[in-house]
Formats: sequence, structure tokens, C-alpha cells
Amino acid sequence: MYKNRQVYKKLEKQINNNKATILIGPRQVGKTTLMKQLYATFKKNYPCLYLDLDIYSNYEKVSTYENCINTLKLNGYSEDSDKRFVLFLDEFQRYDDISVIIKNIVDNHPNVKIYASGSSSLSIRDKIQESLAGRKRIVNIYPLSFREYLHFIDRDDLIIKVEKLSEIKSDSLMELVPDLYQELNHFLIYGGYPEVALTPISEKKEVLESIFDLYVKKDLVDFLKIDRIKNAKMIINHLAINHGQQISFNLLSQIAGVDDKTAKNYVEILKETFLIKVSIPWYTNKNKELVKMPKIYFIDNGVRNYFINNFNLVDLRDDASFLFEGFVISELLKMDFPDNMIKFWRTKSKQEIDIILDYENKVKPVEIKYKKNLKKSDFLGLKNFVENYPQYVPCYLINLGSNKSDKENIVFLSPFEIETLKR
Repeated sequence: MYKNRQVYKKLEKQINNNKATILIGPRQVGKTTLMKQLYATFKKNYPCLYLDLDIYSNYEKVSTYENCINTLKLNGYSEDSDKRFVLFLDEFQRYDDISVIIKNIVDNHPNVKIYASGSSSLSIRDKIQESLAGRKRIVNIYPLSFREYLHFIDRDDLIIKVEKLSEIKSDSLMELVPDLYQELNHFLIYGGYPEVALTPISEKKEVLESIFDLYVKKDLVDFLKIDRIKNAKMIINHLAINHGQQISFNLLSQIAGVDDKTAKNYVEILKETFLIKVSIPWYTNKNKELVKMPKIYFIDNGVRNYFINNFNLVDLRDDASFLFEGFVISELLKMDFPDNMIKFWRTKSKQEIDIILDYENKVKPVEIKYKKNLKKSDFLGLKNFVENYPQYVPCYLINLGSNKSDKENIVFLSPFEIETLKR
């Protein structure tokens, strides 16, 4: 029995277009499960073929255009029929020539729908940039969102409570739904990888270790041919310690014993393999606002906590605010906010807004506070931003305890109402 992901309906609807649908995301995040779920659904109405290209004999079946067409015909495809045939290619990025074959299928066989999955956007992007231009739709697959996490652990009762929160305005939410906050704390510690979510707490760290080991072996070593793994791990460790903070590439290169160019390249690789999110500054005035030094967030808090070997309760940690900030960033990515539209604002006088959502001709400033009780000083960043940019109101403040705002032009949101920012 499959657990439904929020992205599933989006993928299912793409059966109606002729472009290849490409699922990209980190390993063990559920891409194969989604592909198999789609296969199980579509085979009731269409002839289908599912091929795991990690198995070389499966690759041989589609290794040339001729082989591919013959394989499809052996499995129910007819060029003379208008009936849809659905081809699933799992781990297609392993072979350089597959993207050309996909192109030829899309161009010459409009009744064949292709779903393909891969683990590294860096390698896939290079392979498909030219050959599949105008012939693909890319769908990023991330670890579970918090709502999906609740569904996976069979707490749909809490999802109902989340949905009801929009009807409630309260400054004592933690007292109203304590069990919801308890699960949020678990999520902040262990993250949203499906297997981690379904594993008992005593074994979660072991599962996270296996995820990272596979990431190093398959993506960094085998696939991207990084030959200085020790240096790459030093960079990862530094980024994990400084999760949610601005980084200096010069300092990073010194710590890892590499030059600036290599350090930047490694950070780009970590980004394109879905380990981290790089948040760049939003600015309109170079004289007063920062334009360099990005912030780095791990997309999954569990993976980040594994690197620093800290699975302590959130309330007992010095980095609780950064974990919470990373959680919000990750939830936005899972809601399909474009990565390059999630920025931050910081002045040279150190006034700061955690997130600036800059998309669709809108600018939304979002401040994040891992606090139940807010102080006057918690609003200084928003106040300063509005003084500089009065056209960009309302502002948003995500906090632990309240979604009942008593401030003009500031909307209070609980951690469970982040989707409001999409409206």
C-alpha cells in the first residue's frame, strides 16, 4: 500500500502531455516509489513498461533507438494505435546516450509517454540541456514535507488539526495542539526522509548514516568523480556547523585546504545534488545592502544533525532557531517555490530579514522566530525593511505560539501555515 505524496497528483496529470517527465531529487527520497505507484495506476488502463536502469540488462533493452522501439513493441506498443503507451526509466542518468533516445521517442512517437528519474540534477542537467530542450518537464522530488510526514506516521488526525488552524486565531497555539508541536520537534531533529520517518527513533541515526554513505559513494565518488572526498567532507562539516548562516568562500577554502574556485565548485555540487540550499541576498542598493556571502541551509534537518552528531531535543539546543529557519526554507522548496526566488535581506548595519520571497512580480518579506513569546526587538528587522520598502506589505512573521497578529502590516503565522505564503 503506497503512502500518497503531495506531488503524486501533479505527476499523474502529466500523462496527458507528450513531453518527457523527469523526476529529480536526492537518493532514497522516494522517486522510485513514485514511479512504481504511477506504473501501478497506469497499467490498469494503458500498456506500460518499467525498467530499472541500475540493471545493465535493462539498459541494453533501450540502449539504441531501434532496441528501444522493439522493446516497446514486445510489451504492447503499436505505432498504428492512438492508445497511450507509458515507459518508465528509473535511474536514467547513469547512461549518457539515454537522453538522445528519449528525444527521438518524444519527437517520433507522440503516443509514448515517458517518465524518467535520476538522482543528480547536476549530471542530468548537462545531459538534457540540449537534447531535451522543449521536450521535458522537470519535477523536483524532495524529502517529505511536514504534512506528508504526519501522513506517513499515520497521524492524519493531526493533519485535520492543521487544516482547522486557518479558522482559529490564537496566541496560545502550543497549548491548543501540543501533540502537533511534539511531532514538529521530532521532524526538526530527524527530518523527512521516508525511511527515517518510518523507522523507530532508536534506529533513525543508523538510517541517516546509510543515506549519507550512499550519497558519498554513488553521487560524489562514482558519479561526479570527486577525487578529494576528505576535502569535500570538511566543507560539508563546516556548512553543517554553520547551517543557516552566511559563509565566506575564502574561509571555506582555507578550512578545506583547497582554492576558492574548488570550494565554490564543491558547494555548487552539494547544491545540485540536493544536499543544501544556497540563499543569496536580495538587494536594490549596493551601498547599503549586502550583495555577496550567501546563506547555506541543509535541505533536510536530519541529515544536517547527522553530520554534527546532535540529536538532542530542540529546546535544549543552541541552534534551535537555525533548525527552525531551515525547516521553513525546506517547506517552501517542497511547495514548489523556485529555489532562486527564496532570498534573504541584510543591510551593512546588520538589519536582516530571514526570507525574501521574490517571485511572480511580488516581494514578500518573512521573518522567522523560534519563540513562543515575542519581544519588541523581534520586529526590528521587519520595521526597518518596511521603512525602506513601504510598497512591500504585508510582512510575515512565522513563530511558535501565535497566528493572531496585533501589529499593523504584519501577518503572524504558525509553523503549520506556511502554505499561506503561496497565496
